Amino acid sequence: MNKIKDWVSRLKQGHMLSVIGVFLLIIIVLGVLLYQKQVEAKQTSENTYNMAFFELVDYVQNVETYLAKSLISTTPEQGAETLTNLWREANMAQSYLARLPIESQELANTEKFLNQVSDYSYSLSRKNIYQESLGEEDLKNLKELHTYSTELTNTLNQLSEDINSGRIKWGELTQKGDNAFAQQVDNISKEGFSNLEENFHEYSGLIYDGAFSEHLTSEEKKGLTGENIDEETAKQKVQEFIGTEQIKEIESLGLSENATIPAYDFSIKTPEDHQMNLSISQKGGHVIYLNCNREVKAEIISQEEANQKGKDYLTSKGFPNMKETYYLKQDGIVTINYAYEQKGVTMYPDLIKVKVALDDGEILGIETTGYLNNHTNRDISKVKISKEEAKKTLNKQLDIQSEGLAVIPTEWKTEILCYEFKGKVDDTEFLVYINAENGREEDILVIHNTPNGILTM
Repeated sequence: MNKIKDWVSRLKQGHMLSVIGVFLLIIIVLGVLLYQKQVEAKQTSENTYNMAFFELVDYVQNVETYLAKSLISTTPEQGAETLTNLWREANMAQSYLARLPIESQELANTEKFLNQVSDYSYSLSRKNIYQESLGEEDLKNLKELHTYSTELTNTLNQLSEDINSGRIKWGELTQKGDNAFAQQVDNISKEGFSNLEENFHEYSGLIYDGAFSEHLTSEEKKGLTGENIDEETAKQKVQEFIGTEQIKEIESLGLSENATIPAYDFSIKTPEDHQMNLSISQKGGHVIYLNCNREVKAEIISQEEANQKGKDYLTSKGFPNMKETYYLKQDGIVTINYAYEQKGVTMYPDLIKVKVALDDGEILGIETTGYLNNHTNRDISKVKISKEEAKKTLNKQLDIQSEGLAVIPTEWKTEILCYEFKGKVDDTEFLVYINAENGREEDILVIHNTPNGILTM
């Protein structure tokens, strides 16, 4: 009987232990799930703040660019457009600044600055709209705002590097508040940004494809000549373009009918087992896109040599008279933009991009969309004012470094024959475009010379 009681007792104890074990397991599982949710929530917050911050960086960079343009604009029409864009970008910068989880004197001053830029540019744009030119005091104020915006851009860029590298986390800034942020910006409000020496870095808002690359798509494909071809003919075009000796395997990926230019796509493996993708237009069998992926470990050839390699390649592939314009270098590969030249006049709509490996000069890619969309012979006889007359429209402070004729595209899918003047005001380089028919200031671009390339905005 006692044995039975002992057995029942042990059974009860075992049951209690099992229950306790189950409860402990449930608590552990709930704890893990809660921790995971906290980690996910923290990561979501970090991502949200990162997005807001990098958008802020882009818009502040745009503010700096439009302020620079406003300094050399000489016509009310161009001035009104530039200042209206400045007003919009400053407002957008303020909206993303407000999303950051920091309250500090530095951010308050940044917000105040952006608000001043917004209000002031709006008031000046009203002047321009009513055909009033900006006065000396207006230009002086804009110059001071531009100096301030340049330093703000540099500061935000340094913070961007710190965030990317993990040296700064938004959670830490939120907990530490003013002191953490103040240390990062080095008391920028007190020092007036004068002690900051960070260099300019490229952002996603920069048009790294070069001048006017955003206006390259047209409804009428002027450079797309010839009749429609089938897939087998397109495959033969691929073999002719890159050479059968460079093809180990070739796979057809079918017809992309909904693309800007309908094309047959192919995947190719080279004898060195590098992957290559190539697109051939359905109409006419033109090469639209070629890209080869391989690692480039050394930069041996110069930019000038790369420019010539790209130009020789284009000539050999049926694209003569191409002039290098802008470039971007990354991971041992330089992407160079070439514009067609017609009797010395640069045709910016007829753009081809070429990727050159800087270890041996091999061509790793080509993209011809701009050229196929726009290439045709233009009437360049519509020059009604002289170069000297065009110069009278320029800002007197612009130190001209080069000059010539160019055709530029507009956002309305039209083209304008202009005098192109490249020059500097203080340390900022500009491209100014004066209409060759009526002398009107058509556009201004800011040139950024960076370690990785020449960029325009």
